[in-house]
Amino acid sequence: MRVGGSLEKSEETRFKDKSCSSASPAALYGCGTGNDGAPLSALGDFGTMAGFELGIGRVVAPALRLEAVLQHRPSFSFKGRANFVQTSAGQSVSANLSSLSGMIAAYVDLSWVGLRSLGPFSPFIGGGAGVSRIRIGETRMEFPRTATIVPGGRTVGFARMLAAGVGVSLTEAVTVDLAYRYTNSGAAETGRARGRIVWHDGSRGPLELDLAETRAPLSGQGFWISLRYGF
Repeated sequence: MRVGGSLEKSEETRFKDKSCSSASPAALYGCGTGNDGAPLSALGDFGTMAGFELGIGRVVAPALRLEAVLQHRPSFSFKGRANFVQTSAGQSVSANLSSLSGMIAAYVDLSWVGLRSLGPFSPFIGGGAGVSRIRIGETRMEFPRTATIVPGGRTVGFARMLAAGVGVSLTEAVTVDLAYRYTNSGAAETGRARGRIVWHDGSRGPLELDLAETRAPLSGQGFWISLRYGF
């Protein structure tokens, strides 16, 4: 059994329309080029993502172990900036998210495949694949006079990871694993529902919008530490 935690820095990403030409419901960004020369979208990242995980597995050969892993990242945020051409200022975009993923992973102990003994240290490489579920709350897009509120949503997609690290044996049964890991969790996706535009000064009531989905790839890399117990 294994229990651990991770701290990963997300990679830069863009929220784009699933279909920029959608008219009913309406695309949020639409087709065309923004004020930065890129397609109309919101550029940003998901910041630093903290998570914890639980795994259970089996050693199937001296150098190979297999695991079923469940990872949860309870809270992280997207922060970015839209590139609409109507204004060059005040286009901040933000949303709160969480994710849950399940994978089947395989790890190869390199000390069994030609490396000389390193005492209590056992370098390893590994990889895995599975599914992830990403929840996103309301996305808020701030403009000088108005704010656009985009409905939240959730999506299930393909997830994968690669890792390289070292296991440190504390006792015959207990090992601490330290690793650097890359994770791709699929995509975060806003819902197909009614959004709204609100005026900061209250001069008008909210204007409802029937909006289509937008999406952004979610990936990152960082450090992972866990405690592994063999029985």
